Amino acid sequence: MKRANKQQKNNLLQAGWLILRVGIGISIFLHGYPKINGGVETWTMIGGSMSQFGINFAPAFWGFLAAFTESVGGILFALGLFFRPAALFLAGNMAVALTTHMVAGDNFMVFSHAMDLLIIFATSILIGAGKYSLDTRLFPKIA
Repeated sequence: MKRANKQQKNNLLQAGWLILRVGIGISIFLHGYPKINGGVETWTMIGGSMSQFGINFAPAFWGFLAAFTESVGGILFALGLFFRPAALFLAGNMAVALTTHMVAGDNFMVFSHAMDLLIIFATSILIGAGKYSLDTRLFPKIA
């Protein structure tokens, strides 16, 4: 009886993680999709944020990388495919976004979105994709 309850509790936990992972993944994809379609002008504007770290070259490249990370990374996060690398890149993206907002003097209502997502993505690196993921199905030894 106790074993069945443990298994049922684990299944619920894994189902909850699936819902959270898919929801956040789709949300970040929808956040990045307009950026990836925005073209060089949009990428240059986004990539300009790297100047606060002393990186002043190739802003369009950095902006494209951020947009690509949100678009493709969001899909990978939702699917649980190459999950930890995707979460790592997404956490880095959110760290830059959070720093950009804080350096600009934005209030909590503005920077909290990036902060919340940074927490989720950083935690996700530790947790992994979970039982209901493509990583678990395709790469069970490393999942």
